[in-house]
Amino acid sequence: MRNSAMTTKGQVTIPRDIRRQLGLKPGDKVSFMIENDHVILYRKQNDIEASFGICKPKKSVSLKNMESAIRKRGGHAGG
Repeated sequence: MRNSAMTTKGQVTIPRDIRRQLGLKPGDKVSFMIENDHVILYRKQNDIEASFGICKPKKSVSLKNMESAIRKRGGHAGG
């Protein structure tokens, strides 16, 4: 268990090992939940992280096929 003192503004420092374990960096958002008489701290995921894995492709496509499709539509693919 790690300890931290609360300031007069209600702020506490999250111990370094816990910040590292949660991957917290300055500016990251955190969420709190009360369960019985305990407070649980969660690292809040940003929108991109939260939606990772939602879209599942129907089939996989090779890089060669992607580049070919881009060329057919008049775009540039790697050169």
